Amino acid sequence: MRDEAAKRIELVFSLFDANGNGVIDSNDFDLMTGRVVEAAAASDDGAKAAIRAAFRRYWTTLATELDANGDGVITVDEFRPFVLDSERFDPTIAEFAEALSALGDPGGDGLIERPLFVSLMTAIGFEEANIHALFDAFGPDAENRITVATWAAGIKDYYAPDMAGIPGDQLVAARAV
Repeated sequence: MRDEAAKRIELVFSLFDANGNGVIDSNDFDLMTGRVVEAAAASDDGAKAAIRAAFRRYWTTLATELDANGDGVITVDEFRPFVLDSERFDPTIAEFAEALSALGDPGGDGLIERPLFVSLMTAIGFEEANIHALFDAFGPDAENRITVATWAAGIKDYYAPDMAGIPGDQLVAARAV
């Protein structure tokens, strides 16, 4: 595993631990889902339902695959190997990537404007300076927009253990605010 991927994994775990209790549980996913849906006020009900389903699948996959003792929580040690196992992880992250990127396009034109991108990523828990750096790394157009496809691909790349030098690495870089 590349160092960049290890850093991304640690960050994702900390974000999914939305209530900050040191483990991931279903309540964390409920909290994050609520924040993301609230940030997407202009999105239609179908897009909101899709992100809810994607978060639910994400939690269900984690709980099914990793909670061997049935205690209802995932520790960071249980989480690390899951992210690196494409057979178990890729379908879940693909659904999540498609749902989140579509949520950022309430107008349905295939483009995501920076303010909504920032709102959604802030709702997930990323640092604002890193969010702007990521958006810039995606190469926005003259009207400060990126494509839905670019964001979806960037999310998928973020979880690839052999990827380095990707836009998603901006999310783990230390930034001055």
